[in-house]
Amino acid sequence: MNDNADQLIIEQNISLIRQRIMAACRKAGRDSADVQLLLATKTVPAERIQLALAVGETLTGENKVQELKEKAGVLDSLPVERHFIGHLQTNKIKEVLKYVNCIQSIDRMELAEKLDARLQFEQKTLDIFVQVNTSFEESKFGAHPDQALSLIEQLGTLKTLRIRGLMTIGLFDADPEKVRPSFRLLREIRDAAISGGLLSSAQNGLSMGMSGDLETAIEEGSTIVRVGTAVFGKRQYPDSYYWNENK
Repeated sequence: MNDNADQLIIEQNISLIRQRIMAACRKAGRDSADVQLLLATKTVPAERIQLALAVGETLTGENKVQELKEKAGVLDSLPVERHFIGHLQTNKIKEVLKYVNCIQSIDRMELAEKLDARLQFEQKTLDIFVQVNTSFEESKFGAHPDQALSLIEQLGTLKTLRIRGLMTIGLFDADPEKVRPSFRLLREIRDAAISGGLLSSAQNGLSMGMSGDLETAIEEGSTIVRVGTAVFGKRQYPDSYYWNENK
């Protein structure tokens, strides 16, 4: 497939996703401007990401530090905000900071403290999301919901980290109603953190929802939906394979 044909397909796919976001927002009585589209680009070559950016998209997310590094040569000069959305090992902190504007997968104080120390050394600050395992699955990373408020409180003491909100992967299931409780729980934790004074009303981000369940996520308050397959096409394996970082 040539670049022109591929770009047309990607452009059409993004248009369809935008329409789905707008329809879901109308149904939920929300402003579609309050929901960002993040292009989940794991395994997607930099050249195809570039085609999506040419359509006007500006936000991408990677799961692996190695992929950030491999794609940097093409993407670093482009107007794109890059988030890290995968499980982050502490020994990759220095490397990931070279490429990203935000880390969405802060799920433990050990990681946060080492990230804070590195940011202090570099005299920088960084946006973060607190990842919560709202599906209670052993294959998923994220803070346990019962420990999320305590983690948010502790993170608030680290001045280099700017909490933008919470993130969850959610349950992998074709039935959106089975996924809904994962999203609703994240919103409830966010609301409890705000009402308890652990977060300000501006720190209300909810990164949740993917290609198959973004409507449900938006109904439950998502402010960032992470879409890969519906834009770039099916990967070799299902999403559950790529999101299980134990593999």
